[in-house]
Amino acid sequence: MTTRAAGLLTVIDMQRVFAEPDSPWAAPRFAEAASGVRRLLPAFDERVVFTRFIAPERPEGAWRAYYDRAPFALRPADARLWQVVDELADDARHVIDAPTFGKWGPELAARLGPDGRLVLAGVSTDCCVLSTALAAADAGVEVLVVADACAGADDESHAKALYVLDLYRPLVRVVTVDEVLGQSLPVPR
Repeated sequence: MTTRAAGLLTVIDMQRVFAEPDSPWAAPRFAEAASGVRRLLPAFDERVVFTRFIAPERPEGAWRAYYDRAPFALRPADARLWQVVDELADDARHVIDAPTFGKWGPELAARLGPDGRLVLAGVSTDCCVLSTALAAADAGVEVLVVADACAGADDESHAKALYVLDLYRPLVRVVTVDEVLGQSLPVPR
């Protein structure tokens, strides 16, 4: 018997630029987050969206200063660094690209579905996951952040981001993979 978790699993930015150890944006615990994501995927079946952080063609406003500090990232959307990592690429059937940290917007909202629960996993907890969670919560969406399927820029930043996110209860709840899977319902065949 298979199980089905409630909500839309949104896998934030599981891309090479955050996975590869020699990248300036590497998340040291990326592999652990990927392991958590792999455990979650079967419970969500087709209710999975991957996101990709991509650089804008021409940075505007404060983004100019950001890319002055990270010029290596000014690459087109099809560049290798923006690709979803190989181990998850086959599962990335639905992908939303955005040149912003937060991925909440009309595209993601349209995919949410009737139960209105957004389940977040990915990187970086202290940047794109945090930005997505807070924007969705402000829109009235129930948000679950799966702590052991996320990774931060470092352990301290990850822990601090989870602490801040947990302050937003009941709009945002920090949970574990086991808790999400434990709430899954059997799907009759």
